[in-house]
Amino acid sequence: MGQGIGGKAAENDGRRHGSGAVRSVLLAMFTAIAGIATAQPSTSSAADGAARALAFPGAMGWAAHTPAGRGGKILRVTTLASEGPGSFAEAVATPGPRIVVFEVAGVIDLARKELRISEPYLTIAGQTAPQPGVTFIRGGLTIATHDVVVRHIRIRPGEAGLEKRAGVDFDAINTVRGAHDVIVDHCSLTWATDENLSASSTRFAGESEAEWMQAASRRITFSNNLIAEGLANATHRKGEHSKGSLIHDHVNDVLIVGNLYAHNYERNPLFKGGARGQVLNNLVYDPGQRALHYNLIAEEWLGHAYSRGEMVLRGNVMRAGPSTEDVALLMVGGSGDLAYYADDNIAVDRLGRPLPQVGRYTTTPLAMTEMKQAPALPFGVRLLPASKVQDAVIADAGARPWDRDDIDRRILADTVEGRGKIIDSENEVGGYPKVEPVRQAFVAADWDLATMEPLKPLPRRAPLR
Repeated sequence: MGQGIGGKAAENDGRRHGSGAVRSVLLAMFTAIAGIATAQPSTSSAADGAARALAFPGAMGWAAHTPAGRGGKILRVTTLASEGPGSFAEAVATPGPRIVVFEVAGVIDLARKELRISEPYLTIAGQTAPQPGVTFIRGGLTIATHDVVVRHIRIRPGEAGLEKRAGVDFDAINTVRGAHDVIVDHCSLTWATDENLSASSTRFAGESEAEWMQAASRRITFSNNLIAEGLANATHRKGEHSKGSLIHDHVNDVLIVGNLYAHNYERNPLFKGGARGQVLNNLVYDPGQRALHYNLIAEEWLGHAYSRGEMVLRGNVMRAGPSTEDVALLMVGGSGDLAYYADDNIAVDRLGRPLPQVGRYTTTPLAMTEMKQAPALPFGVRLLPASKVQDAVIADAGARPWDRDDIDRRILADTVEGRGKIIDSENEVGGYPKVEPVRQAFVAADWDLATMEPLKPLPRRAPLR
């Protein structure tokens, strides 16, 4: 499987491989992309290495060593029904460590519901589904617990047949207050009516800033995802709501790396007041009025001292598209202060001319402090130069890059060619996918159950044309 821009720590033999592809036993399946970063190899003892095993090869960030469902029950999804025996909903609700595998491929209709994960120690292994994988529609996934890994699934909420401004809206995936040690990797998240992918909090839980940060989502990694086509004028009660990722107030230790953000009007991503994390090697294409963004909203902080936000922005690429307005790579608004470090970021208009790196839309005395030295990279990350980011992200972002569906292939092709736009409804681009169910037994002997990496090549679809 593609391991993304952060790369794989070659724990068994110390060798380093390029990412954008299946590594190790799957190296022959993919063409390696020259120069892509690799994870930092471990120098710890064997005993310490076992205790600190990666969630999967290429896992990065503060959550990289979550055990998730390792060593737990193997729970097989055998039906595309939204609930009941053999369903995905039943599997994720089961207590205790567990690994969810799929013996069926196709579309799971969530029927306008949020599927909430409340039990910790969970691995969702979408890579185990037969071709063409699993797509969830008309709802979203909320992670309200800790030690969760989600990989290689597609979630496309859409308007779900509702009227405009109906007041029913979904994130594709969202972590909520208290969630921690969570990785969302190689997923395709489109057509949300709130955000496509977010990390949330309740802003003020407790009396001190330390308590606020402890209660927020923390130790979160969003890596190698396709985050696109948030719906603008759809069912959200506020009207326009095409949003990529909201990193809510006080969310901390968040790593956003190797993702494609395409055709989202705002929040590509947005860090709100006091949020802290690193945004590395992402490709942002065709944002509307804002790409990367920081904002503390004073009205939401009445009676509380402002926390200082921290953003590290390195090796990102932003390209304007048909829906892009006047935009800078990083827009700062609202109140409070921001400490930031920016290096090797590219921002260009549709003709390749440079765009501003920083813009402001506030008249408050907001202090922007540029860090003099680069903070340490999160675990497992070695940066790719910005000049190589587009090719790397196109090769590897999204669910099942060896087996992309037509929706992802269209978005990627449009990104390469400078086409596409921000949309109001999934019906503008063909509507929900229609896929006949495919069944295939899960064979445990074909997988490394500690990491859920395949032990033999997976069937590969024809490359993007």
